[in-house]
Amino acid sequence: MSMASLYRRSLPSPPAIDFASVEGKLIFNEALQKGTMEGFFRLISYFQTQSEPAYCGLASLSMVLNSLSIDPGRKWKGPWRWFDESMLECCEPLEVVKDKGITFGKVVCLAHSSGAKVEAFRTNQSTIDDFRKYVLKCSTSDNCHMISTYHRGVFQQTGTGHFSPIGGYNAERDMALILDVARFKYPPHWVPLKLLWDAMDSIDQSTGRRRGFMLISRPHREPGLLYTLSCKDESWIGIAKYLKEDVPRLVSSQHVDTIERILYVVFKSLPSNFNQFIRWMAEIRRTEDVNQNLSSEEKSRLNLKQELLKQVQETELFKHVDKFLFSVGYEDNLPYVAAKASSQESDESCCRETCVKCIKGLGDENVTCPSGNDVFTALLLALPPQTWSGIKDQSLLQEMKQLISMVSLPTLLQQEVLHLRRQLELLKRCQENKEDEDLSAPA
Repeated sequence: MSMASLYRRSLPSPPAIDFASVEGKLIFNEALQKGTMEGFFRLISYFQTQSEPAYCGLASLSMVLNSLSIDPGRKWKGPWRWFDESMLECCEPLEVVKDKGITFGKVVCLAHSSGAKVEAFRTNQSTIDDFRKYVLKCSTSDNCHMISTYHRGVFQQTGTGHFSPIGGYNAERDMALILDVARFKYPPHWVPLKLLWDAMDSIDQSTGRRRGFMLISRPHREPGLLYTLSCKDESWIGIAKYLKEDVPRLVSSQHVDTIERILYVVFKSLPSNFNQFIRWMAEIRRTEDVNQNLSSEEKSRLNLKQELLKQVQETELFKHVDKFLFSVGYEDNLPYVAAKASSQESDESCCRETCVKCIKGLGDENVTCPSGNDVFTALLLALPPQTWSGIKDQSLLQEMKQLISMVSLPTLLQQEVLHLRRQLELLKRCQENKEDEDLSAPA
């Protein structure tokens, strides 16, 4: 049965006031004079319409991430790195979001995994006075933006749960500006803050939990310079489960007496799709792009990546990983590694030069692309220290702790490893369906 077409909806007013109306402009001008529209200009520069009726959460988040100039570290289209709804699926497959929408906890999870600094609150974890303070905080700064999830019915609007960024605040009138990402339906509009709180203070029937708001800001450093997770496939959540749950069980249940034996135990059970787990994100110019000039910012970014890769290769753990992978006949194919590890003992003694692919980059310089050795090393460093606590040989346990110790790592590498560790924890939350239970940033 076909559905009748619709062209927008009339905004119920009151309680809302159309942003473009005479009164809406007056409220805006008053707030502008009082300095509570500072975040508006960044947000309006990247204001977007959700591309699907149920993509309000994804559109709100991509709009805010772009407003904060957070680099996704991966391409959107062509050579451009840019946040788009299609890139936000680490915590829920796009097809599911398209059909059912997305919960507050999953949007918070996506914000964390995208590298933003996030503070999230449900209404039962905050008060209206706290909410007002946070709205004021974001409205007087362009370095912090708020996304609210609320029930439209409180505003006499059609529909149920919805996400949208808060674009500003008029303190004298106590009204907040909703930059509604469903622009095909309603325009941006002012609403009484008390009413917005009431709209948030409602139960999401899909989770049984209250709605709320999140503050999103830019981190001190761009996350994931070298390694970042790609979540194009649901199986990635299973891989996180393997690393976080199966690996500790494996090393504690089997006899391990050397570092090489530990690596053997870990790699012999690798999921068959593990080779897609981490993608190299460096901007390596292909042959057709040789004449393309890079900005000084991009050159600096590449230099940081080269330094970071060098730091990975200088760790003692890398030497063990490199030796082990050579012993099992590593061929840039993780399923092959797993199969070889299952059929061979890992005590073969071999050594070789570091396995790093070099591609001509800026001028006569080489841009280094990490091989599997580097990726494996980073993954092992990113696992929490308690992963190895089941090792029964105390001297071996101490040796392993030294190899994965954060204290001995350079600051740049420490930050990269911690970012990867947080992403693994987020994927584990997804696998356990705990995103809506725990809104905090991974430790």
